[in-house]
Amino acid sequence: GGSKRRQEAEAAARSSVFELQVADTLDGEKQPQLIVKGALDREQRDSYELSLRVRDGGDPARSSQAILRVLITDVNDNSPRFEKSVYEADLAENSSPGTPILQLRAADLDVGVNGQIEYVFGAATESVRRLLRLDETSGWLSVLHRIDREEVNQLRFTVMARDRGQPPKTDKATVVLNIRDENDNVPTIDIRKIGRIPLRDGVASVAEDVLVDTPIALVQVSDRDQGENGVVTCTVVGDVPFQLKPASEGEGEPQNKRKYFLHTSAPLDYEAVRDYNVVIVAVDSGSPSLSSNNSLLVRVGDTNDNPPVFSQAVLEVSFPENNLPGERVATVVATDADSGKNAEITYSLEASPLSSEAPGGIFSIDPDSGDVSVQAVLDREQRDTYEFQVTARDKGVPSLQGSTTVVVRVADRNDNEPRFMQDVFTFYVKENLQPNSPVGMVTVMDFDKGRNAELSLSIQPGDHDQAAGIFSIENDTGTIFSTVSFDREQQTSYTFKVKAVDGGEPPRSATATVSLFVMDENDNAPTVTFPSNSSYTVLPPSSNMRTVVATVVATDADTGLNADLNYSIVGGNPFKLFEIDPASGVVSLVGKLAPKHYGLHRLVVQVNDSGQPPQSTTALLHVFVNESLSNATVVESQVARSLHTPLAQDIAGDPSYELSKQRLSIVIGVVAGIMTVILLILVVVMARYCRSKGKHGYEAGKKDHEDFFTPQQHDKAKKPKKDKKGKKGKQPLYSSIVTVEASKPNGQRYDSVNEKLSDSPGMGRYRSVNGGPGSPDLARHYKSSSPLPTVQLHPQSPTAGKKHQAVQDLPPANTFVGAGDNISIGSDHCSEYSCQASSKYSKQVRAPRPAHRPAEP
Repeated sequence: GGSKRRQEAEAAARSSVFELQVADTLDGEKQPQLIVKGALDREQRDSYELSLRVRDGGDPARSSQAILRVLITDVNDNSPRFEKSVYEADLAENSSPGTPILQLRAADLDVGVNGQIEYVFGAATESVRRLLRLDETSGWLSVLHRIDREEVNQLRFTVMARDRGQPPKTDKATVVLNIRDENDNVPTIDIRKIGRIPLRDGVASVAEDVLVDTPIALVQVSDRDQGENGVVTCTVVGDVPFQLKPASEGEGEPQNKRKYFLHTSAPLDYEAVRDYNVVIVAVDSGSPSLSSNNSLLVRVGDTNDNPPVFSQAVLEVSFPENNLPGERVATVVATDADSGKNAEITYSLEASPLSSEAPGGIFSIDPDSGDVSVQAVLDREQRDTYEFQVTARDKGVPSLQGSTTVVVRVADRNDNEPRFMQDVFTFYVKENLQPNSPVGMVTVMDFDKGRNAELSLSIQPGDHDQAAGIFSIENDTGTIFSTVSFDREQQTSYTFKVKAVDGGEPPRSATATVSLFVMDENDNAPTVTFPSNSSYTVLPPSSNMRTVVATVVATDADTGLNADLNYSIVGGNPFKLFEIDPASGVVSLVGKLAPKHYGLHRLVVQVNDSGQPPQSTTALLHVFVNESLSNATVVESQVARSLHTPLAQDIAGDPSYELSKQRLSIVIGVVAGIMTVILLILVVVMARYCRSKGKHGYEAGKKDHEDFFTPQQHDKAKKPKKDKKGKKGKQPLYSSIVTVEASKPNGQRYDSVNEKLSDSPGMGRYRSVNGGPGSPDLARHYKSSSPLPTVQLHPQSPTAGKKHQAVQDLPPANTFVGAGDNISIGSDHCSEYSCQASSKYSKQVRAPRPAHRPAEP
């Protein structure tokens, strides 16, 4: 390092800038002096190091050296220098205060105060100094106040840089500041009058009859911004019949200033819309865009282009009858969408197009108010509808008119009472109708209408309250119903009143008389009053022909043909000894009495009426043929047994007579059989035939206490056989159940009750009919192969009261009620319940059980 400095010192000492001079002092010393030979420039070199060497004159010479450092001090010999002579920058308007814009830079080669630079405005306007701030030390230019481009769009000024030397030195630079536009201004809209359309205070008056595409106003749109921020688009907002059209298409027109015409785009209608608030909106093209609006009130002026209009083409009015003349019926109102005189209306009446009748005589109308009045008294029953036309005319020029049809419907008042078609209604009904059946219909009317004609029908009790609870009436049809079934035999006629009350206020009423006559039906069977079933008549054998034996007396509760009785003998007359007069019921002897006819005869008499279907009653007539009545007890016993004997079995004459004939036939048959086989076969056949007939007679030699009516016991397991002719064998007498049935008048049958026969072998079961106590079950005797019809006990007959008894003891008044068929006993057997008589009779008779036990079902 010392070697280097020495070299530099030597170099410095040898430079052209410095030189060393040695001067001798008075003291004889050497005084070296450093002299500046050349110019010093600190900016080029601010220090020098010089090497000084001292050498003596000895030999070898000795020397020493030192470093001399020379520092060059600065003088203000350099001016500041800007980096650029012109600074240019863009600044967005409305930048906030403090926003840095640019930094000015200047350099000074001097040092110290000579090189210290400060920045100041040079040639600058007051607005620049107001809007901008320049930092003296750093040279930063920043925003002091917001800058509006619309006020100043460029700032141009100078800035000085000066040092602090004495005297100071300076430099200057030009600053050009361009203010960049921001979209900070909304478009402005100016609406002005055009043509003959009046425009005042933002209101334009336009007649509704203007043509489409007529300009009504001039619209000017501008924007203070520039570029895209000032490009404005203008439109009409909303659904209004107006639109904007550009006033010119010139290319030289500024983008931020445009003119438009406001045109009508559709017909105007004062009656539809009278005022339009036309809103015009202008939008610039900035980002974000700004917009503004302005409005124009377009007031549509009226013209008389609308006739008066009624709210209804047909006005229906309800007006009550029996009115006072001059009463208001209705008020008609027409409206006119026009205004002023064009909407002032007058009313008048005219005849309806559907009617040539002028309404002036009955109705009138106020021309101003439209009140329609009636001048006459209306009667709905005479006429219920009036129709006329009301015309409304406006006062416009030319006048327009409209019309409506008025229909006046006369409302009903309850001024008519109900009216029956007849004062007296007469009905004929059959008895035995089902309850709640219709028995008649009354007709009633009311000339009123609606509720005033709504009739309420009711049954009013008669003088003796005979219809109370029996009859009811149906409101809608007037049909009268009976709650009970009529019985002519109980009551033949009914009389009551029907009342009709309408629904008016106050209600009106009327009454009619109903006479109801009950027609007879054949619902009662004849009743035999004589003889009783348990009685008997003694007839001497010497009686002549046509001797009256007895008279059967019967009555019938019905009337007419239903009570016309005829009598007939339907059983118990095998010898045809007796006949009965069909009309009088007189039983006469018509045959000659013989010994074989002695004994008890039981005639089955049937009494029929002439109804449809006929009813019948069967009774028993006992005739005892004998010279005299020696032992009444025996006869009564036989009568009692007769009541227990099936009706199909004849009880007539002396059985011993037939038995003797049978024995004789057997003897003849045996003799004939010996003679020839053929005669034997013939005798056998005849013997079988005679034996069969002999079973109906008495057996010779039998005692009186042997019961004629006691049936012979048969083996139940033995089945009937057929003879050679293919006939079936006779069935046991009481082989099965015997039923006595008869049809009711309506076709139904009475129920029957079963009664057991005697416990003796061969006794079956009989069924007793619930017609009266102790009634015998007779119907089974006539049910199948026998032509006899089924019969039933008359309801007056006593009920069966004894168990295990074939035929009950009949009281004297007991009768049998038949269905009206002819009874015949021509058959000798009864199908599966047929009866077979035996030639021998059992001596055992089972006593009947007590009568208080109920019949078995």
